[in-house]
Amino acid sequence: MSAASIRPATPADIAAIYGLMLELAEFEKLTHLFVVTQDGLRDALFGARPAAEALVAEQAGEVVAYALFFHNFSTFLGKRGLYLEDLYVRPALRGSGVGTMMLRKLAALAVERQCGRFEWSVLDWNQNAIDFYEKMGATVLPDWRVVRITGDSLDRLADGAA
Repeated sequence: MSAASIRPATPADIAAIYGLMLELAEFEKLTHLFVVTQDGLRDALFGARPAAEALVAEQAGEVVAYALFFHNFSTFLGKRGLYLEDLYVRPALRGSGVGTMMLRKLAALAVERQCGRFEWSVLDWNQNAIDFYEKMGATVLPDWRVVRITGDSLDRLADGAA
């Protein structure tokens, strides 16, 4: 099998990235939350005000993995950071080095952009991912919890009703 290459995503990759995003939602058993459309994804990545960026891994002309990321900001560091929203590698290619290549490329991008940190979240039940990330030198922070507000709750908070 030929080696994978990592490159920035282009608008021509939208259908492939969308398909991999759906695979990720299925893997995480979260398809009930998957509402993004290909047009919405295209706008988020390549529209007038892009919200995120993406890298893809290509092997034998096929997109087999993607990483979707964006910048955040650390007030304590006074620098922006690189936040990895998704890293997904097709199951058949896990353990082949594609995920490692993607993380290294993202780390290099964070260093190049003078980011103070590179971070992401991992589901607590995904021990394979946790082990992989720790092997790469990452620390899973035990004292932090993700806080999220969406849907009707977000609307109520915005309206002052919460």
